[in-house]
Amino acid sequence: MAGRHFPSDIILQVVRYYVSYKLSYREIEEIMTERGIHADHSTINRWVIKYSPLLEHRARGRKKPVASSWRMDETYINVKGQWKYYYRAVDKYGNAIDFLLCKHRDEKAARAFFIKTIGHNGLPEKVVLDKSGANALALHHINVELWQNGLMLNLIEVLQVKYLNNLVEQSHRKVKGKMHQCQGWKSDEGAQATPAGIELWSMIKNGQLDNPDGLSVWDEFYALAA
Repeated sequence: MAGRHFPSDIILQVVRYYVSYKLSYREIEEIMTERGIHADHSTINRWVIKYSPLLEHRARGRKKPVASSWRMDETYINVKGQWKYYYRAVDKYGNAIDFLLCKHRDEKAARAFFIKTIGHNGLPEKVVLDKSGANALALHHINVELWQNGLMLNLIEVLQVKYLNNLVEQSHRKVKGKMHQCQGWKSDEGAQATPAGIELWSMIKNGQLDNPDGLSVWDEFYALAA
């Protein structure tokens, strides 16, 4: 965090406040001003955009393996007045697996999400979907490629059962809540960065990162910058 006018611990604390709680940039500005720290809301916004993705990227190196049974779904978020699609997956225990923001909701977007998610987490044994044909088609094409490469034993079981997918649908709430709070993101950078921070905080709260020193959840967050 070289070149910043504020100490790194202040920057990290402010970023964590925003991605962890139902606080706006202006509310955090007021809280910090009361403590004698004068960082305006636009500066806080820049910190979130810059550091949330970096911290989430570092967390991937400390992330514990997820279960092989996944729940996948997409929801819509507002970015600069337009609807975009936020793809997510959790495992059968509700642990966050991965996420991807896409411009369209189709087989190509679903396939991009699965390729990213498998690349970071390995092949699942089972994926539970809603009734989206595009998501099922993306997995079908991945299974075809596995078959063609002689990996018949690694084919992914695909289930389309809505009630089993309630777990991932309910877990959209944190990102959707922040979207409603800010009345839609005003930039693509913000729409990418803020959910990354929210997902990171959820992973820490769920105990998904290796924590051999038994750090508190907030110290786990701050330790990612070390």
